Amino acid sequence: MTSRERILAAVEHREPDKVPLDLGATPSSGISAIGYNNLKKHLGITEGRTLIYDVVQQLAQPEDIILDKFGVDVIDVGRTFNDKDEDWAPMTLADGSTAYYPEWFKPVLADDGTWYAYDGDILIAKMPEGATFFDQCCFPWADGFPDDFSGLPDAMNKVLWSNLVHSPWDHASDSDFWDKLRANCIHLRENTDKALMIVCGCNLFEWGTFLRKIDNFLMDLVLEPVKVEQLLDALMECHLATLEKVCNAVGDVVDILRFGDDLGMDSGPFMAPDTYRQLFKPRHTVLCDYVHKNSNMKTFLHSCGSIYRLMPDLIEAGYDIINPVQTNTFEMDPQTLKNEFGKDITFWGAGADTQTVLNRATPDEVREHVKERLDIFSPGGGFIFNTIHNIMPDVSPENIVAMYETLEEYNS
Repeated sequence: MTSRERILAAVEHREPDKVPLDLGATPSSGISAIGYNNLKKHLGITEGRTLIYDVVQQLAQPEDIILDKFGVDVIDVGRTFNDKDEDWAPMTLADGSTAYYPEWFKPVLADDGTWYAYDGDILIAKMPEGATFFDQCCFPWADGFPDDFSGLPDAMNKVLWSNLVHSPWDHASDSDFWDKLRANCIHLRENTDKALMIVCGCNLFEWGTFLRKIDNFLMDLVLEPVKVEQLLDALMECHLATLEKVCNAVGDVVDILRFGDDLGMDSGPFMAPDTYRQLFKPRHTVLCDYVHKNSNMKTFLHSCGSIYRLMPDLIEAGYDIINPVQTNTFEMDPQTLKNEFGKDITFWGAGADTQTVLNRATPDEVREHVKERLDIFSPGGGFIFNTIHNIMPDVSPENIVAMYETLEEYNS
């Protein structure tokens, strides 16, 4: 099988020739720039340079030499943008190593070592000295919902996830963006056998938290249901307009479209299942239906946390894939998930616990942990190997290598 065939077979619940692997195809399945530099140094790789394509999370864009070494089967089409040397500018990471920001990103360094990112005179985000992630600073509607939602696009652009967006969307305002996106994706498909991913967001619950702050919006779900529905309808109008353009441009070229909406905490869902069914499930269904009816792409939902109680509804809403499968949270037992939902949705993640194992265990313990996850999730397809969310700076390169060597041995 080619990598693309392997990914699609797994998503369609056909057991592929070997377990497919993702590293860096989404901003929730990648590796921090510091972790990436450490990995390259450990492997003796001196060529190339570390490009931080997601500046908020400080994520590296894996280079071909890394993708090929570990046999990665899927890539993000955003890597076809910012493809010239002059598109990047050098910077120093928290550990003193070097990486490169997109040239448009120009944070300001304060005397106390804090990095600040502005949009004009509005503070969008900050990263304290020694930190490895930019924090949101601007919550446009924290003091209350507006009278109407005509200003939604402007408000969204004051949120770091939109203002400091990763490729290809950092070029979305270019006059030739959609033509270039299509041309780039066609070229990529013709020159690689890897599956192609486009990250599209279209968050609903999360946009409420970004605009209103999470504590406010959680109360809004109960106290301001009319305003919440008005916001969600305005968001849907924006999202469907974007999906129409994406499907028209690359729906026949790209294999997977990645949505996002973090619905879970460590202790359970952010909301009761009935609240999800009332407010979000109908709209998630519309988004999935639109993609399925207007493209060849599979639908991928990134949702952190404990979402076991929402899984039947997410499946009914039309999601083909769930990520990152956070098995270290309440009710997210790996075997239970596979037994109950493994025939109906693909698990993209769960291959290694980045919170308690990959960053703390010995290489031998990592191998045992990964082998156990492979034995649970891989039979019958429906599984793409990936860590539970991104590989963080504190993960040793020895453990990263042990993880991928275990997968290689399992596949041999």
